[in-house]
Amino acid sequence: MEIFKEFSFEAAHLLPNVPDGHKCARLHGHSFQVRVTVAGDVDPVLGWVMDFAAVKAACRDVHDALDHRYLNEIPGLENPTSEVVATWIWHRLAPRLPLAAVELRETCTSGCVYRG
Repeated sequence: MEIFKEFSFEAAHLLPNVPDGHKCARLHGHSFQVRVTVAGDVDPVLGWVMDFAAVKAACRDVHDALDHRYLNEIPGLENPTSEVVATWIWHRLAPRLPLAAVELRETCTSGCVYRG
């Protein structure tokens, strides 16, 4: 069984490795949406895989590290593409959660899914 919890964060970035003239080489921001999916067996007594509050608590420091930040200044996010940010989030949450996927949307229509 899989369950998910979502959170959002506001952040600015630029992509330093895109070709000259690419619009993403300029400083800009996004209202990022993150979906953290965890997997496991349903507890026969509690009836859930995991308490949603526990998932939210596990994500709190990741949210705080990203929200209202300039992503390029965060170690490991010097080239903060959606793919790089999703992988960065995964590596911070994996020790605390039985992750199945981290989905990151930088716009309503664009994003990525990382499954480790």
